[in-house]
Amino acid sequence: MIIKEVALENFTKVPSAIRSDANRLELCDNLAVGGTTVSKGVMAETQKYASEHHVPVMAMIRPRGGNFIYTDTELKIMEADVFQAQELGVDGVVFGALDKDGSLDTDALEMLIAAAGGMQITFHMAFDAIPADKQSAAIDWLADAGIDRILTHGGALDTAITDNYTNLKQTIKQANGRLIILPGGGITAQNVRDVTQELSVNEAHGTRIVGVL
Repeated sequence: MIIKEVALENFTKVPSAIRSDANRLELCDNLAVGGTTVSKGVMAETQKYASEHHVPVMAMIRPRGGNFIYTDTELKIMEADVFQAQELGVDGVVFGALDKDGSLDTDALEMLIAAAGGMQITFHMAFDAIPADKQSAAIDWLADAGIDRILTHGGALDTAITDNYTNLKQTIKQANGRLIILPGGGITAQNVRDVTQELSVNEAHGTRIVGVL
């Protein structure tokens, strides 16, 4: 079975996403800027409804759009949002943090991982902003740190995911089963089967992965 993770900005489309066979939800407001943290109310009601339908919920933890280099204050906000998600019973969180040179901000990540104790963790598309020569080391660190999956398009978001198969296959090979590589960006109900078969994965992510809601 293919796990289809749908990205949703708010509660409005949660029922229709689940009716359309979404297997997992990612809550991320402001998709136009790549997603930010939703409100406490949206998180609470989505988790309540989804759990009644046995569908796990992942919550984006991101205080703003733009880059993934965060100040101490922004990291405190993110930590508080992780605690909030955990308190509400959300299944997992989605975050990423980078240094100015594009490598992982390991200090920030260690803090957020500790805050998320017991929850699933996805490292989001900040991965695609890591320079190619640093990605292998990033995969190693994230795997050792207990991250469950990496969400990646395999290249710039303005490229077709089919153009990034080579990069994605290399990332999957480097991960070597230590964590899940979750392809996303441009995956729709029409191409999800082809993408997952080509990459030999059983999870995929998108806003239209179960159709237009």
